[in-house]
Order: sequence, then C-alpha cells, then structure tokens
Amino acid sequence: MAGRDISYLSFLFLLALYIWLRDFTGITSLENTLPILLSLPLFYYLGSPWNLTVKPEPLSYGNLIIGTAGFILGMLMDVLFLLAASWTYLLWTWLSSRVYSYDLPSVRKLMVLPLFAFPWLDLEGNFIGWYFRLSGAWATAKTFSAMGLGVIHDGTQLIVQGLPVGIGEACSGINVLQSMLIAGSALAYLFLGRHKIFWMNLIGLVIIAWLANTLRIVILCITALTMGPEFALGLFHTWGGWMVLFLMLCLTWAILSLQATYIKKNTATTLCS
Repeated sequence: MAGRDISYLSFLFLLALYIWLRDFTGITSLENTLPILLSLPLFYYLGSPWNLTVKPEPLSYGNLIIGTAGFILGMLMDVLFLLAASWTYLLWTWLSSRVYSYDLPSVRKLMVLPLFAFPWLDLEGNFIGWYFRLSGAWATAKTFSAMGLGVIHDGTQLIVQGLPVGIGEACSGINVLQSMLIAGSALAYLFLGRHKIFWMNLIGLVIIAWLANTLRIVILCITALTMGPEFALGLFHTWGGWMVLFLMLCLTWAILSLQATYIKKNTATTLCS
C-alpha cells in the first residue's frame, strides 16, 4: 500500500473519530454501542482477503468532491446521518479504485456495514422509534383482544386486564433495529453476497426488527400480568429483549439459508437443463 493510501485511510480514521466524539450521547450503554462498534470489524472480516490492485486507478475527483461537500454540509447542519453517509462514500471512493473490478459488486453490498458504524440511527431515528412504539402498541392490543382479554388502547398507552402499560422510549425498537441491520446484513452477505436478492433482504430485516420489538412488548405485558410489573421491569426487561433478538436472528438465519439453498438448486437445474 502506497504512502498516499495510508495518508487517505488515516484521514478517514480521524474523520470517523470526529463523528463519534462530537456527541457523547451516542456512547451510552454497552448493549447499544457494542453492535455499532462491531460493524467496521465485521466489514473488514467479511471482505477479507482484500485483494488490492498493484496499479490502482486515480481517485475520482467527482466522488471526492461529493463526499467532502456532503461531510461539510453534515457538519454545518449538524446531521449525523449525512456525516456517516459521506464518510462511507469517501471510503467507497478509495475502495472502488483499489479493489479488482470483479470484487466490486460484493464490496458494494458490504458498504452497508460502514454506514451503520456510527450512532446516527440511535440519535436521529426518533421518528422511526415513534412508529415502532405506536404500531407495536396497536399490534399488542389486537393480540390480547384476540386472546379474549380486556384491552383499552390509546396511542402508546394500554390497559390490559386493568393493568396500565406505557410503551415508552425503552420500547422504541431502535436498538433492536440497529442490531438487526448490522448482524442481519452480515448474515445476508454470508448467504447471498453474490446475488442481487441481497438488497431485498435489507427490507426484510426492518420487518423482522419490528416483529422482534412487538414480540418483546407482548412478552413483557404477559410477564407483568403473570409475574408482576416489578419482575417485568427488572432484569427480565433487558434479558427478555436480548432473548427475543436472538430468536429473531435465528429466524433470519433460517430464512437466508432457505433462500441460498433455493438459489443453489435453481442454478444447478439451469446448468443441467
């Protein structure tokens, strides 16, 4: 790797530090921060071995201008998503001129991970969290009504069998969504990294994250009704959420595995026909 490449990557490292350290509210509990911190190591690991060209193409000045302008605009507007997207675009600008052309489609899919290597979803995804809470409360009310229980539903507030339940910010599902998009993208790349259907599965990850968050709300309500609110809001609140996330990741693994098996069989059938 030439000295100019080391300088460019060092500059990107400093920009990444700036994005993280500009707002310490993005560094909260370990369960919120750890998936984000693992995103770039996952990116590097899944892309290994990185076969770089001996005679790389010059960096695209157009891409450099777009990435730099986006980063400056993100600084001026104080928009973390724009900073993260611009940083990822600058990284792609370097990789697209250094990686062999036949590897670029796979690397392009991996660029999802650097985008989620910053806490923009946690800090700027309040509107997503609100819809997750609102729709989760609605789905929970419908679930308990179907079970024959008495339910009163008003926005994010529920009364189930006389027990008041508030779907607060802790049940916004942002952390679940963030973890699902990072871990799910890595799984999707492992199973479908060579196929265009990879991108469709990113939409599926959002749906699975919503299901995970809604299931968590339902389980917490059932726990509060049977074991008491104190138990439901104690350690079970945290560990129950991790359990649901693990189950959803297993579901994601199964869905992706079935898709990969189908594609493999279909490809084999086409070659033999």
